[in-house]
Amino acid sequence: MKSAKVFLMVSILLFLAAQKPISFWQKPPHFPKPTFDFKEKPLDSTKVFLGRMLFFDPILSKDNSVSCASCHSPYNAFAHTDHPVSHGINDQIGNRNAPALFNLAWQKLFMWDGAINHIEVQSLAPISQPKEMNENINTVLEKLKKSNLYKSAFKRAFGDTIITSAKLLKAIAQFELTLVSANAKYDKVYLGKDSFTDQEKRGYNLFKQHCNSCHQEPLFSSYEFENNGLKADTTYNDYGRFLMSHNPKDSFKFKIPSLRNLAYTYPYMHDGRFKKLSEVLNHYSNDIKTSSTIAEPLKNGIPLTGNDKADIIALLNTLNDRAFVFNPAHQFPKELLKANEGK
Repeated sequence: MKSAKVFLMVSILLFLAAQKPISFWQKPPHFPKPTFDFKEKPLDSTKVFLGRMLFFDPILSKDNSVSCASCHSPYNAFAHTDHPVSHGINDQIGNRNAPALFNLAWQKLFMWDGAINHIEVQSLAPISQPKEMNENINTVLEKLKKSNLYKSAFKRAFGDTIITSAKLLKAIAQFELTLVSANAKYDKVYLGKDSFTDQEKRGYNLFKQHCNSCHQEPLFSSYEFENNGLKADTTYNDYGRFLMSHNPKDSFKFKIPSLRNLAYTYPYMHDGRFKKLSEVLNHYSNDIKTSSTIAEPLKNGIPLTGNDKADIIALLNTLNDRAFVFNPAHQFPKELLKANEGK
C-alpha cells in the first residue's frame, strides 16, 4: 500500500513537472474587449492548473468538506441546482443562489451585490464567510504547506515553494478567467455558421424589443445592477446592492446575470425562487412589483402572450453552450483525485 501511494505521488509530481508555462487567452471574435487586462496579467497554464486544483479541493474549507465546486459545478455552468441558495459547511444555508461563473473577464464587480471589485480577491469572500467555508486564509496556507503536491504545484506556477495568499488567490482567478462561454448556437448564428429557426427568430426579435436593455448581446448582460421588480422575500430580507453602497437608490438592486446557459443554471433569481423559465417570464409579464428603484423598462411590466413566451424560451435555448459545460479542462482534475486516494 505504501509503495502504491509513493507511486501515485511521484506520478502526479512528474505530471506537474511536465506542465510547461504557456501564456494563452483568446477573445471570442464577436465579444467586446474584456475588462480584465490580460496584457498586464497574462494567463499561464501552470497557474491555471494550480487554480483548478484549488477550486475543486475542499481543503479551502474549515472542515475540509466544501470546495468552490460544491456550489459552482462545471456541469451547471459553474452554478448549482440542488438548492435555491448556497449551502456551506455543516449544511449551513446561505442567503443567495450561487451565481454561474463564466465570462468573468468582462465583469468589473463580483457577487450579487458587487461587494468585490477584482477577481483576484473574490475567492477570499467565500473562504472566510461563516456560512460557506468558514475558514481563515492563514489556516488554509498552513494546510497547503504540508502538502508535497501543492508545494510542487506552487513551485511550477510561481518559481518557488513559498505558498502565500496572494499566489493562492491569483491561481484560482487564473482558472476562473479561462471559463469562457461563447460556443452556443447563438454564437454560431452570429458568426454566420448556423441559422435560427422561425420560432427562434421570433424570440430574438421579442428579446431585442423587451430584454436587450439589461441583457445586452453578446454577453447577454450589462453586468450592472437593477431592481427587476421581484416581491421582497420574507426569508432573507435581502436589500441587494444597498448593503454595499448604503445608497437608498440601490435598494433591491442585484447584479444582472447573463442569460447564457440557463438550461444548466436553474433555479433563477438571486434567491433561486423560480425553477422554470416560464415562471420567470410570468413574473415579468404579470407580477412586477413597482417601487422607486424599479428598472425603467419594467415599470409597466412586459406585455407577453403565451406564444411570445414560448418564442423567447426558444431563443434562450440557443444560448446553452454544451461544449463549455462539458469541457474536460473545466472538470475535477484527476491528479487531485489520485492524491486524495493515496492518503
